[in-house]
Amino acid sequence: MNEVHRSKLLVITGATATGKTRLATTLAVHYNGEIISADSRQVYRGMDLGTGKDLSEYTIDGHIVKHHLIDIHDPGFEYNIHRFGNDFRSAYNQIASKGCLPVLCGGSGLYLETALKGLASNDVPVNHGLREELKLLSTEQLRMRLEKSKMPHNTTDLNDQARLIRAIEIAEDDQVIHHHMLPHLMIGLRLERAKLREAITQRLEARLRSGMVSEIENLLAAGVKPESLLFYGLEYKYLTLFVTGKLTYKEAVSLLNTAIHQFAKRQETWFRRMEKQGFVINWIDASLPFSEILAQAIFIIKKQWENA
Repeated sequence: MNEVHRSKLLVITGATATGKTRLATTLAVHYNGEIISADSRQVYRGMDLGTGKDLSEYTIDGHIVKHHLIDIHDPGFEYNIHRFGNDFRSAYNQIASKGCLPVLCGGSGLYLETALKGLASNDVPVNHGLREELKLLSTEQLRMRLEKSKMPHNTTDLNDQARLIRAIEIAEDDQVIHHHMLPHLMIGLRLERAKLREAITQRLEARLRSGMVSEIENLLAAGVKPESLLFYGLEYKYLTLFVTGKLTYKEAVSLLNTAIHQFAKRQETWFRRMEKQGFVINWIDASLPFSEILAQAIFIIKKQWENA
């Protein structure tokens, strides 16, 4: 079995549709590792295609790669960045305690930073006095106060007063933990813009053929409210609008395709921001044959860890 320093964390990242899951699971098999998903939506059961879980890629040559933070809650449960921080730390400690390699996989810069910087909340209790004070502030004042805290937060926190107040409550609580940066090695998959657009469109078409609309219909039939699905990401937003008759299928798919392209651009912007802050991302061209991508990833790991 290949050995690396078990006190470290391997991170596989990149924009959507670049092949992160396949590389992460293959490396997990190679290095006796387990996957930790860095995604706010893959935690939900029954939301597979729309969240891009790519569950088939967790089985390699008959070997099922153990994974964490996938399918741990029912739709409707309020999952946020602070819960992720706690869940990540628990999964990381569990994997490392077994002598296995934790492999964090995801394209959300916010979630990656939260994991690497060790930011989490210990189930911060309700602060009734603070809530009464915050209720007197406008939405814009609440946003400014949250931004000043410099704590990670979901973008949805900024659109709802109750979420804003809760986010501030967590950010200003004494129980919020700040750990030192986790030792890690980050490998990123990158496609040049035209190839990325093509990959995004092809992936969307494949997921639609696989039954993404039916997945949403099943969630609605199970009692998940349409207005709730609208907040579960781009795929659920636009396809729910189609299923409920607000958009035609052609309109929904066209708008969704454009929105995913825009989302990928925002991901790349966040990665550039992380690099400016000092994060080192070892980029690999995702358009290469997978065997070459894997070889490059293993070379990077050998160079930085195995000979350390």
